[in-house]
Amino acid sequence: MKKALVVIDIQNDITKNYKEIIDNINASIDWAVNHNICVVYIRHENLSAGTRTFKPNTHGAELAPDLKIVSNNIFTKSKGNALTSEKFREFIEQNEISDFYIAGADAVACVKSTCYNLRKANYDVSVLSDCVTSYDKRKIDEMLHYYESKGCKLISLHELLNS
Repeated sequence: MKKALVVIDIQNDITKNYKEIIDNINASIDWAVNHNICVVYIRHENLSAGTRTFKPNTHGAELAPDLKIVSNNIFTKSKGNALTSEKFREFIEQNEISDFYIAGADAVACVKSTCYNLRKANYDVSVLSDCVTSYDKRKIDEMLHYYESKGCKLISLHELLNS
């Protein structure tokens, strides 16, 4: 069973709260590299007219400078669910990935949608509980319960590093 660590939307326009988890995310990336696990980066681009964030070809849409980049597996989506990226879906199929570790910036939006849709497609999903954040951090606990209710495993960075 092939595995991938998927880092969702750690981009310049996600300024709020990601700094608190960036060290954990980078540690999870080191763990993945040391265990020969694919590291995948998902970028959000807002295609709606008049948008102020995640505009294609802007600084805000670029991956954050303090995020460790260890692969060229960078895929762009314009909807919450990462599986809406055709290139990401092709990458999963070509590499026979069936087990995902998830880290990312918005637990109530893109992370939630991606986890839900990966589970719906019968993939194994582990959410790195201290590698996700949200614009409203009060919602994180509720989101962690939601992920579990959809069949995701919750695992802390500490548990991951010692597994």
